[in-house]
Amino acid sequence: MEVLTNGTVTSPIGFMATAVPAQIKYSDRLDLALLVSEQDCAAAGVFTQNQVAAAPVLVDQETLVVNNGRIRAIVANAGNANACTGKHGLADARLTQTAAAFELGCEADQVLLLSTGVIGVPLPMDKMQTGIYAAAADLQRRNDENAAKEEGGLLAARAIMTTDTRPKHLALQVELSNGTVTIGGMAKGAGMIHPNMATMLGVLTTDAAIAPDLLQTLLKQAVDVSFNRISVDGDTSTNDTVLLLANGASGIDVAEAADHAVFLGGLTHICTQLAQMIVRDGEGATKFAAIQVTGAASQADAHAIANTIATSPLVKTALAGSDPNWGRILAAAGRAGVAFDQQQTALWVSNPGGAALQLVAEGMPTAYAEANAAAVFAQADIDIVLSVGGGTAVATVWTTDLTHDYVTINADYRT
Repeated sequence: MEVLTNGTVTSPIGFMATAVPAQIKYSDRLDLALLVSEQDCAAAGVFTQNQVAAAPVLVDQETLVVNNGRIRAIVANAGNANACTGKHGLADARLTQTAAAFELGCEADQVLLLSTGVIGVPLPMDKMQTGIYAAAADLQRRNDENAAKEEGGLLAARAIMTTDTRPKHLALQVELSNGTVTIGGMAKGAGMIHPNMATMLGVLTTDAAIAPDLLQTLLKQAVDVSFNRISVDGDTSTNDTVLLLANGASGIDVAEAADHAVFLGGLTHICTQLAQMIVRDGEGATKFAAIQVTGAASQADAHAIANTIATSPLVKTALAGSDPNWGRILAAAGRAGVAFDQQQTALWVSNPGGAALQLVAEGMPTAYAEANAAAVFAQADIDIVLSVGGGTAVATVWTTDLTHDYVTINADYRT
């Protein structure tokens, strides 16, 4: 596995992207991105489990039911979620597909959609259509001038940002039994981040040839241990979507079982890195914490406990205050709905590359020095490991602290 410098969704063969300022909400920045494959793609998607799902989510799900083997493009916009907009919003989403298909010379059901931004505001279709026209023209210009592909991928990663402070993108190459393939990705997210699918917007691309059903299986497996293991604020969005396109342009087929595992390893690495970028860019965040639970009876139990700790307001505010208040960690674990013996619990904290400091053994505090614990919690990266017994299951959830800045950012987001 080789990570590519400045890798993006356009690093795999046959993908191009660009972005334009369509002024959907923002007057001075990129806010509409267009990603196009030179040939048809197998496609897979995972979507929000929120029952209040946005129009682009519903339209993408419908589209993939009828066509998951011939996708050509993705249109993504920031500033407007096209959520809670009723039948009109669904019609606007489908019109977006039609407008992009017209400019690209493909069919409407070959276009997938991503939207992020304010809920309950109609999508400004005049600006969307003008933006799509401009983006398609810029793609043609880039193709004619043989422009650097990565530049377009970087623009697209910037265009999907909302409260993000920086773009999130990555690409790598994996060596399969019959050759090398590339996987690229981009994501956005800083708030409304919590597991129940993907908790953000993400696009993944590959030039490997993979059947749609296998692609869906691999995507779900990768998402389950990456995007489904992060939390910033405990809120799952109406628009959460991760799409994976495979165009086969490398000529390398992911057909053998051994290749499935290698490709999944690369896909999971990209998803995990993007997920952690989202947490590190969490709204108002000053701390990045990895919560690992060991000794559980099952993966589900370990995940439930880790997730409860990661989303506890009291744990998150303790992180913000650099307060080694370990009692909050155990109290959160105890309300996760998982049975364990508190007399068997043990707790360690550390910073990456540093020695672990044990705070709890057999359910009681050890003779640690408070100053040493405070020094660990004062760092920006904190590893917390809680053992709950003699089981073999382990799960990790990545989270942030909860600061005054988070409240400030979200108190006036809509206005």
